[in-house]
Amino acid sequence: MVNIVLNGEEKQVAAGTVTALIDEIGLDGRKVAVERNLEIVPKSQYLGTALSDGDRIEIVHFVGGG
Repeated sequence: MVNIVLNGEEKQVAAGTVTALIDEIGLDGRKVAVERNLEIVPKSQYLGTALSDGDRIEIVHFVGGG
């Protein structure tokens, strides 16, 4: 388990990477933008970006509408 701050809330997650975190919280990875410790994570690096205790993660989920 990893202790992170996700969108301003302290959370304990099983995810070890950004990709696993997106899956764990049930979002579509194609429709999100992720920031880790004040740096944007490119989508191409989600799988290889490891999460560590204390990381501050911001996830923005894009929603379509009409």
